[in-house]
Amino acid sequence: MKTDRALKELVELTHSTLVGDPDYRVSGVDDLEFASPKEVSFLENSRYVTQMKKSQAGVIFVHPSVQLIEGRNYLVTPSPSMAFQQVIELFIPQIHSAFSTIHPTAVIHESAELGEEVSVAPHAIIDQGVKIGGRTHIGPGVSIGPGVTIGAECTLHANVVIREGCQIGSGVVLQPGAVIGSCGYGYFTNKNGDHIPLKQLGTVILEDDVEIGANTTIDRARFKTTLIKRGSKIDNLVQIAHQVEIGENNLIVSQTGIAGSSKTGNNVVLAGQVGVIGHITIGDRIILAAGAKAVKSINEPGVYSGVPAIPIRKLNEQLVHVRNIGKLVTRLRALEEQVNSES
Repeated sequence: MKTDRALKELVELTHSTLVGDPDYRVSGVDDLEFASPKEVSFLENSRYVTQMKKSQAGVIFVHPSVQLIEGRNYLVTPSPSMAFQQVIELFIPQIHSAFSTIHPTAVIHESAELGEEVSVAPHAIIDQGVKIGGRTHIGPGVSIGPGVTIGAECTLHANVVIREGCQIGSGVVLQPGAVIGSCGYGYFTNKNGDHIPLKQLGTVILEDDVEIGANTTIDRARFKTTLIKRGSKIDNLVQIAHQVEIGENNLIVSQTGIAGSSKTGNNVVLAGQVGVIGHITIGDRIILAAGAKAVKSINEPGVYSGVPAIPIRKLNEQLVHVRNIGKLVTRLRALEEQVNSES
């Protein structure tokens, strides 16, 4: 296997523009700080321009707006990170599972229907009435409950749980430990103060091309549907409660929690540790910055932050005032002393 590549080969692969020596050869990848003259790196964030100037990388992917240093090799592209990803995959080939068929330790109910080229790794359990589309991979220890449907070309990594009646579209990726269709959190409290669980008899639907992160939990609805629409990508350790509806192409980052019956529009971003209370709506093209807490519906596109979440420009104005409180108190005391001395 060829272990090094000329820069002209990377140009063909990534459709970028080369500034430098087309015959210069590289053999690996690394970040700007640690890359050697035989490695490829990239600059995506302008905060690292100084680091780029000091980098020893043999070639660096950069945006056309970046000022280049004479005598260095650059691959210029509107999307440096995406182009760099192609090179990562060139030098670090993906490792595929050795379990490409159905392992004898898998337990598959006789009524289950598996499409062509479905692979099932050791100790997976597939219950009655399950339907799985072609070329889907079921990882080790996966548990698929009765009546579940799974589309084609999905990947279910180790120890995923999909409970009864849930529907998974095509091209879905579930990272290890994801739980789809766990019971929603709901109780009656009787006159004695005992908490009696409400039966959760609804379902979860994940549409096509959804990705769910490791140890993320998506609760089934009490009697209807928890819905994750097409193309949404959900990070690790996210909690989505019963009867939530997530719109298309959302990005939901780690440790976010969304309470029951809330909805998001399309192309919404919820950054790390965002909280959304129940029964509200977050409209299209809204970004909630890290740590923001939405306590009422937000409909106007834009970036929101704080607790409660407000437009980030207003929050920044408030923070300026907060930082000036000490000065204002000092001025107020001085004025009080002046008034008292004159009276």
